[in-house]
Amino acid sequence: YYRDPDYVQPKTVIGPNSLVRSYNTLYAGSQFGSHFNTGHRVTIRELTQIGNHCSVGSYNDIQGTCSIGDYCRFHSYVNIGQGSQIGDFVFIYPYTVLTNDPTPPSEDHVPVTIGSYSQIAAGTVLLPGVQIGRHCLVAAHATVGGIYPDDSFVAGTPAKRIGALSKMPFFNSTKKRHYPWPYHFDRGMPWRKEGYEAWLKKQGQSPKD
Repeated sequence: YYRDPDYVQPKTVIGPNSLVRSYNTLYAGSQFGSHFNTGHRVTIRELTQIGNHCSVGSYNDIQGTCSIGDYCRFHSYVNIGQGSQIGDFVFIYPYTVLTNDPTPPSEDHVPVTIGSYSQIAAGTVLLPGVQIGRHCLVAAHATVGGIYPDDSFVAGTPAKRIGALSKMPFFNSTKKRHYPWPYHFDRGMPWRKEGYEAWLKKQGQSPKD
């Protein structure tokens, strides 16, 4: 756009009931849904699409042409590589990096994909082309390459699939298996007053969708 005399600056759209804190830089052509919320010193590059009810923590760097669904939460110091595709209800914890260049430096960008409801724990590195399915958990400080199906628990450096997340011995304070987590966590979620299954039915979905 510095050199193209016919360049037209695209609009940046921020939805209603949003809060953008100090020292944020939101590039042209990006769109943010309703109830968008940021911390301080956030950079979000051009042509990024972010859905409704999303929060982006302090010192996040989201590169251009990313697609991010609804109700996503990115904690502080998260780096999202260009072209990343992220579903709904995805939480990414501090110091996580999504990469996209398999042979740096090059023009061969292969973005990361993360399915809905997946949790990416602190300090994780997702290598170029990684595909994480729905309802997965990636353990802290994992270095992840490859493709992982739905309901995976992924851990290690290099990471591997340990098994089905829903079968792992991760128990919450009620002594029940915690995963899939939407049955046990509802703070800020659209199913808070009615429960996850009832909310799914209203959406015309089932837990297997």
